Amino acid sequence: MTSSVNIPRLSFGTWAFSFGPFADDPWDFDRVCRYAAAAGYDGIEINGFRPHPHDHDVTTDAAARDLKGSIDDLGLDISAYAPDFTAAPPADAPLTDYLARFDSALAFCSRLGITTLRTDTISPPGPFEQARFDRLATAWREGARRAADAGVLLVWEFEPGFWLNRPSEVLALVEAVDHPGFGVLFDTSHAYTGAVAGARQGADPELLAGGVPEYASLLGDAVRHLHLIDSDGSLHNGETSEHLPFGDGDVPFDHVIAALGARALDLPWWTVDFCFCPTTEEDGVKAVPYVRSLLERARAAVASS
Repeated sequence: MTSSVNIPRLSFGTWAFSFGPFADDPWDFDRVCRYAAAAGYDGIEINGFRPHPHDHDVTTDAAARDLKGSIDDLGLDISAYAPDFTAAPPADAPLTDYLARFDSALAFCSRLGITTLRTDTISPPGPFEQARFDRLATAWREGARRAADAGVLLVWEFEPGFWLNRPSEVLALVEAVDHPGFGVLFDTSHAYTGAVAGARQGADPELLAGGVPEYASLLGDAVRHLHLIDSDGSLHNGETSEHLPFGDGDVPFDHVIAALGARALDLPWWTVDFCFCPTTEEDGVKAVPYVRSLLERARAAVASS
């Protein structure tokens, strides 16, 4: 049974007010933090794309203290950092270039006391290539080693818009990296578009009969971070998953959490991800009681078992 002290806290991904419908007029970071605090979130997950905090802009302990202080003053913590790795795709860039970019992001995490660092493959979808796969595994294994030495967990968010988006490929990559400091960021919308819709997987998509819950079970203990949001299998601009308000899609959240079992409750954070959603300002508030109710049902189910 999961200990009562291991209750995930609820975080809000700040990129929700930066991309998609907000790209032309993004909310500044302070405004997003104030929104999250007022809505009842416990923390924020930092979008590392400007105008939100970028690790190249917060390079001193003093700057980090100022940033952390402004977040602390609102009663918020930081669940993770999602930096911009666009300039150094780990499967394609020289390892030294990728690790230089990685070390900068890791230093940002260390300065702010952030214990989870998010990454993706950056490269667009395409056929499996063993040499690129091996380079990617090597890069992330070394990144995970460096992160672990700093007390930080490296997590990969797979999604249809990036290379390696089939369930078997995701599992194979985790097994290839084979490092305790590396895991999967399980985003429920990406899991739905991958396992149910087979989005951007080519002419022979790899679907799972059990949908998102089966995907969660397949990855098992590799799931180390969680993004919650709904999906109907549609894509934003034909690229990656639309993120729909809870109840507007087809993700069976109770079954997904049940498939994750006690692992879901042992996670320090559940992050709500409203990326690309035009109704975020309203629906991000509604999400707080929805997810807290989901959490309470999950706790009750684990306790009764």
